[in-house]
Amino acid sequence: MKNQRVKAILVIVLFLLITVGCAYIDIYGLMGSGKAEDITLGLDLAGGVSITYEIADENASAEDIADTIYRLQKRVDEYSSEGEVYKQGDNRIAIEIPGVQNANVILEELGKPGALEFMDSTNYTLYTTGEEYETVMTGADIELAQARIDNSSGVNEYLVELELSDAGSERFAEATAANIGQPIYIIYNDEVISYPMVNEAITDGACSISGLESYEEADTLATTIRIGALPLELRELQSNIVGAKLGEDAIETSLLAGLIGLALIAVIMIIVYRFPGLVSVFSLVCYTALMILCLNLFDVTLTLPGIAGILLSIGMAVDANVIVFTRIKEEITAGKSVKLAVQGGFQKAMSAILDGNITTLIAAAVLWFMASGSVKGFAQTLALGIVLSMFTALVITKLLLNAFVDLGAESPKLFGKIKERKVRDYVKNSKICAVLSIVVIVAGFVFLPINKNNENIGKVLNFSMEFVGGTSMTVEFDKVFSLEEAEAEILPVLTEATGIAGSEIQLQNVQNSTSMVIKTPQMTLEQRQAAEAALNGAFTVQNFSVENISSTVSKEMQRDAIVSVTVAAILMLIYIAFRFKDVRFGASAVLALIHDVLIVFTLYAIAHLSVGNTFIACMLTIVGYSINATIIIFDRIRENLRIMDERKVGLKEIVNTSIAQTFTRSIYTNLTTFVMVLVLYIVGVAAIKEFALALMVGVLGGTYSSICITGPMWYFMRKKFVSKDTANAEN
Repeated sequence: MKNQRVKAILVIVLFLLITVGCAYIDIYGLMGSGKAEDITLGLDLAGGVSITYEIADENASAEDIADTIYRLQKRVDEYSSEGEVYKQGDNRIAIEIPGVQNANVILEELGKPGALEFMDSTNYTLYTTGEEYETVMTGADIELAQARIDNSSGVNEYLVELELSDAGSERFAEATAANIGQPIYIIYNDEVISYPMVNEAITDGACSISGLESYEEADTLATTIRIGALPLELRELQSNIVGAKLGEDAIETSLLAGLIGLALIAVIMIIVYRFPGLVSVFSLVCYTALMILCLNLFDVTLTLPGIAGILLSIGMAVDANVIVFTRIKEEITAGKSVKLAVQGGFQKAMSAILDGNITTLIAAAVLWFMASGSVKGFAQTLALGIVLSMFTALVITKLLLNAFVDLGAESPKLFGKIKERKVRDYVKNSKICAVLSIVVIVAGFVFLPINKNNENIGKVLNFSMEFVGGTSMTVEFDKVFSLEEAEAEILPVLTEATGIAGSEIQLQNVQNSTSMVIKTPQMTLEQRQAAEAALNGAFTVQNFSVENISSTVSKEMQRDAIVSVTVAAILMLIYIAFRFKDVRFGASAVLALIHDVLIVFTLYAIAHLSVGNTFIACMLTIVGYSINATIIIFDRIRENLRIMDERKVGLKEIVNTSIAQTFTRSIYTNLTTFVMVLVLYIVGVAAIKEFALALMVGVLGGTYSSICITGPMWYFMRKKFVSKDTANAEN
């Protein structure tokens, strides 16, 4: 007994050390890194510019692509040390530059071919008169250009040293030999940036430019030469400019939502589950500290949807605790001691927790591998949250609860008992529920032609630019404009600046803010710059962001959306069929999740919510969450099939009993998740509100389907598609 108490104290002390240690690192860091403020922020939080180029040259070589990426990286380095250039797919190059202010200038200069040419005097004269000319070299012949200070003579001399390719060395040797005492003109984008004199023939492929007045001048010249010409022609596919203030607001409101949500969940858990609920709050604090630590440890780039994923996973983190605590109550109600009840509760809850979280992980994994940009960030944080939630529930909560029991917390009053459940005929009532579901789903499809024929809408769904292409500007003004005022004052300004007809420009107010979303057909960079300048000139603009997506990218996003949902559903079907040794479990679960997806689809159709990348993230999250809730009931049906005599009580009674036994768990676990998402909807920034609203409907739909539809559906499948062995047993 004494040894148990000592071990229990050590467990609690170790827990406190780990939690306090993680929290300390989150706040102050360790050896200069690891602080929460060191987490890498995506562009939607840090502000900045991103752009995706398509390589226009057919059959571009790997060497040319690598050289283009290198030169683009050098250009990017001139704006930010945190910018990144990387290859995307076979023929695309993506660029992300966080935290910059002069985004339009960057977009204008970044993808320029950059005609860097070296000419002798004779050809420069031809060039200036518009006649045909020949170049000595181009930027592609420069392998290295760097500034250097030479003080060997006792006086600082500022130089630019060049190293040339083999082909460039040969041409340069001929040109310098023929032009001793004459200048070689270096021209970048039709502007002479330097014209050094040739003192001697240069035959070894290395030379230097002298006579510069400062190191800064030498460095600027070296940079221009170094990044001058791009080997490949690039075509803009997608770009996004985000103001830093939008990101700051998103972080502040999301933190507030997280704190409020945590507090509400803590209250719910303590009220419902008493002492174990309090222990789960301790675990939840540890979970939060570990999450922040892991974001740094695994170098996760945090995006706005990523924050939503974290907050959602906090709500889901208590799900495993709810399953365990409900089981503990059942064990105590059955007459077991608290110590044995705790052991039995964790043991019996294990399979449901693993199966439920693995299916949600499948949805997150599909998003992770098939999505892009900020949605990938959502998948990363959601997956990380699921793994940490299982760890904190199955390891930390278990150790703490056992430790407190060993220290004397053995009164059943601290844990509570299960009240006698009234077993309703859920199977019979499911027919009414099915009719209700059909009515709601049909309403969603009915609204599609209604939306199409509505002159204010004009299309079946509110497809965002990610699915149809175009340009979207989010403009924060100093006051709220009604749509009538916007059409009278803002629309003419945009039409004149861009040349786009007013009928092709959509104006949309952002709820509870002074921001307005302006959607147009795809604009050129010049049109986007003209629109921003015109709006700044005519109104007081406090923040401005713009996103541009080509039709090529939007078609790919539509295809990826369909494929990702299909792949996730198939993988879940396979997993559930394998785990439950009965394909009818998998089939009914997939039908139920299709039901949940269609319920949310109805919301998108009727409320005319934006259908884009976050729509797919929402659907896959709902798919994973719906399966999670369904598995709890399936797990109980599987258990009751073993312990209840089907011949005596009947299959229908087993299903009804299983649903009744898991009813409160379904309500409470969905309540905690719903509360967190509701707080995010109320407090969060406008960009996340639609996402949170759809998730709330999805959570409610998942709760409804898991209780009212899934179990009865399996029952009807079992009765309809019964195996020979089962039929013989029933007879």
